Amino acid sequence: MLAMEYSFTLPADYDMAIIERRIRDKGPMLDGFPLLRFKAYLSAKKKDGSAENLYAPFYVWDHPDGMSNFLTGPGFAALTRDFGWPRVATWTVWHAKLAKDLSVTRFASREITAIAPYSDLAALRQATTEAASIASDALADVVGFDPTAWTLVRFRLWRELPKALAGDAQLYDVGHISLP
Repeated sequence: MLAMEYSFTLPADYDMAIIERRIRDKGPMLDGFPLLRFKAYLSAKKKDGSAENLYAPFYVWDHPDGMSNFLTGPGFAALTRDFGWPRVATWTVWHAKLAKDLSVTRFASREITAIAPYSDLAALRQATTEAASIASDALADVVGFDPTAWTLVRFRLWRELPKALAGDAQLYDVGHISLP
């Protein structure tokens, strides 16, 4: 499995209704996309406490071919035409706990942490996987590893606004979830 995200930072005075409309209109187009476990259409608004206005979809792919087919397809071409050429972050998924019904998701959180040089990666993998396995009211809990940037990502989907998150976690509204 692979996790993938790209993010667009939008001006502070950007009309975020444009993003909400885009999600509403285009979100269902990826429902049933081959090899996609889920896509969360995410946005964050400066007026709601985010540091920036963001449009930042997050994906979990069952196989790299799904990601490749999406990135080389017409949907991604239209996105780059409308918003520009993003940096696409990817992580190898170490752990993914997904509820049976993700359609009730309303919020998401994403934490990215640096991996210290010379870390014991096997121990880190075990510790992060065990921590993610501990009971949580999240609908999804995904932990991924990127050895090119030496980072970990922890991405969670929520039905209700989470009560406590890490200080550097980015909180998002979820406008749509595309599922297999």
